[in-house]
Amino acid sequence: MKQREERESRRQEEWASAARNHQNNLILTALALCGVVVHLLFYQNLEFHRDELLYFSLGEHPDSGYFSVPPLIGILAAGITKIFGYNLFAAKILPALLGGVMVYLAAKMAKELKGTFFAQVMAAIGLMCSIMFLRTYSLFQPVFLDVFFWTITLYLLLRYINSAHNRYFYLLGIAIGLGILNKYNLLFLLTALLMILPFTKMRKILLSKEFYVMLLIAFVLILPNVIWQITHHLPVLSHLIELKKSQLEKMSNVTFLAEQLLLIYPATFIALPGIFYLLFSRKVIDFRWIGYSIMVVLLLYLALHGKTYYTAGIYPLLISAGAVFYEKLLQNKFLRAGLIIALLLLTWSILPMGIPSKPPEKLVAYFNKMAQVTGNDAVRRYENNKYNPLPQDYADMLGWKELTAITNRAWLQVEHKDQCIIYAENYGQAGAITILGKKYNLPEAISFSDSYRYWIPKTFDREMTAMIYINFEVGIDVEILFGDIREIGRVTNPLAREFGTQVYLCKNPRSSLNKFWESRIQKSNQ
Repeated sequence: MKQREERESRRQEEWASAARNHQNNLILTALALCGVVVHLLFYQNLEFHRDELLYFSLGEHPDSGYFSVPPLIGILAAGITKIFGYNLFAAKILPALLGGVMVYLAAKMAKELKGTFFAQVMAAIGLMCSIMFLRTYSLFQPVFLDVFFWTITLYLLLRYINSAHNRYFYLLGIAIGLGILNKYNLLFLLTALLMILPFTKMRKILLSKEFYVMLLIAFVLILPNVIWQITHHLPVLSHLIELKKSQLEKMSNVTFLAEQLLLIYPATFIALPGIFYLLFSRKVIDFRWIGYSIMVVLLLYLALHGKTYYTAGIYPLLISAGAVFYEKLLQNKFLRAGLIIALLLLTWSILPMGIPSKPPEKLVAYFNKMAQVTGNDAVRRYENNKYNPLPQDYADMLGWKELTAITNRAWLQVEHKDQCIIYAENYGQAGAITILGKKYNLPEAISFSDSYRYWIPKTFDREMTAMIYINFEVGIDVEILFGDIREIGRVTNPLAREFGTQVYLCKNPRSSLNKFWESRIQKSNQ
């Protein structure tokens, strides 16, 4: 009789536990859906981002690699446009959905760090409230995938440490391979982990066959891109040199560290205790080497003058660790509720910093007021260290419709369209014509910028007699070549980064446009 009662009691406890777990998962899923919804609410306030136009253009030319990025973003762009077409929703849906996955992952990482349900909810809300999350998962760029692959790599490591199941190595191999196919940035995390690993009790991993199977899986996945890089003379190095000269050399370590705090605000107040919790708490001593690896990542980027957002992948874990810290610190339910409410209120006050939740003119007013109140205007500092009315990402999301419409006006004035090319000076302009121009049946633009350099025709199969030229001014070589150059229009939105970009219709070449083009190709190859 007593044994029957004990069995019944255990069964009831199991049912109650299963019911609680089901309820908890429903709440976490609801939070993840909130992460999706918040990104889709405001996506039409601005236009395509400059980079989104480039990556959608990559989807027009599927390959094993591109000039500035590995192939994954182009492959995804090709699939998305086939499903949703060439519209703004197509650019926003995948980042938004993966943002929901990230919210759920943050909660699960808190669980792996020995956090109970409050810590899981705190981690989910903390990540969802950070500027990094809001901005990253509103744009179709490799960054949203990069943060995901860093996070899933760290999550699988936590799972392995807690379970010792070797199957996680196989999943890690897939995550690492796909992560590198998205952005080489993941190599910094792997370097840091491997630098610290030999000095920990986890070094036994290095002697397991599963570890090398993991490396083999990752290598097989990235091999096509490795071959592409070699056959194209390692453009990744050329891109890094260009990046270093134009942007990275202008980054100071003080600015880098200060902007780390802003990057995840207001979740900064959760992530900072998170790193100390990982490094010093005995309750998570098995994960301490991961904390040290994160510190190495920061030091590597400091030494190389990395961009602020390069570190974004470390913060979901730190936010999860910080949530566990606060769970241990705050035992009073009112204090816990107050912390979450304070986080949500702070997020509401800075929402336009993460997502364009207002029309452009109201965004300008918001940032003007923010600069006055805080005495700091770092969010409007561009990569060239200059300050403008809108943050660079927002300024890069204006002017493209106008530019494309002007180009179409020029195109309609071309008599022999099969003898005309459209030339754009940068990849944003070229992407606008290539993607938005589909509305007007415009041909793909020609450009030497970014991966467009691989798609330019070396010669033409007929004599070209006209060119639509898109740039901030007419180049001397263009003035010499054409006898008839007329400005058709220019971007008039002063908030756009392309403000003042002009569209010219160039006709009546004084000499062969074909020969001029062939000489231009030769110069670019030197």
